[in-house]
Amino acid sequence: MKTCHQFNTVRAEYEREIGFMLAHSERHAGRPAAKSSAKQAASAKQRMARALSSHVGRCPECG
Repeated sequence: MKTCHQFNTVRAEYEREIGFMLAHSERHAGRPAAKSSAKQAASAKQRMARALSSHVGRCPECG
């Protein structure tokens, strides 16, 4: 599937954010902050999927 620059940019931003949250969760394992970061990372994955799916539906270059 060929994607445009905007798609790659959005995906990279979300993946970076998810990586930060997962790293925080690993550093603080066993604490409430770790659980919160893990939940936020899962939520961010869902938001990323929704955003990219929406983008592909609207973008003439990707769709």
